[in-house]
Amino acid sequence: MTEREKSSAGAEARREVPDGTPRPDEPRREDLLLRYLGAVASVSAKQAAARRPTATGSAPAERVSEAAAAGGEPEPLLVREVMDVPAASLRGDAPFLDIARSLTREHVGALPVVDAEDHVLGVVSESDLLAKAAVEASGHRPGALGRLRERRLHDKARGETAEELMTTPAVSVYPGQTVAEAAWLVSLSRLKRLPVTDHDGRLVGVVHRNALLNALIRDDAAIREEIESRILAKRFPAAQSTVEVAVRNGVVDLSGRMAEADVPRLLAQIEDLDDVTEVKDHLSGA
Repeated sequence: MTEREKSSAGAEARREVPDGTPRPDEPRREDLLLRYLGAVASVSAKQAAARRPTATGSAPAERVSEAAAAGGEPEPLLVREVMDVPAASLRGDAPFLDIARSLTREHVGALPVVDAEDHVLGVVSESDLLAKAAVEASGHRPGALGRLRERRLHDKARGETAEELMTTPAVSVYPGQTVAEAAWLVSLSRLKRLPVTDHDGRLVGVVHRNALLNALIRDDAAIREEIESRILAKRFPAAQSTVEVAVRNGVVDLSGRMAEADVPRLLAQIEDLDDVTEVKDHLSGA
């Protein structure tokens, strides 16, 4: 990478830097992120339970579909329902400056690297480019006692193309995996987006962390609608017109009248909803 190329790449990146002004929706996003942690854990626990073998040997997918058909829990969202297609990518022979331009143009921090048949080879990121620029600018060399990771990073930073600079193997998911499974991968890998591949390893899309977040967490109106239409209407029809439901930031507030014997069961079913953080009971006996 020449000095001119580094200067040009830096200028392009600086033009894309935001001005630091807080976004209007930032408080809501922070609230969603907090609720996201509980939602991922809850949904993943249910998926793990669904995979446990039964005495009849039914497959997990069959059990989920049967439950949905019977009016129980809905089928889990799959990655194919929230992924973006087509997905931007880079060829393995893409040079440094083309990588920087592509990351800037796509407004992303990383892109999958593919071969001529779209098989995902790895992922090249801003961190990979920064490591290369830092090594070239400082001339730093790891010492004899340098950590293995540092030596590997230094050796990789000497590359000139996407295939030489990329991180491999790429963390990816299949279209048929659940959103909860993809969310766990994002959490563990600390990535903002994952390549989605078919079972032959070819790139078919990309799924963003925000899409997984929004798929796992419903807003307060959606929580209230589920409580009223699925729990009250179908399981406690006598109390549908006497119980009032209010939801704010995942906290459910119940007021009105209901048979005392049914209250514990109602509270338990509402608490079991993925996005509910607390249930406040202000009910009185019918």
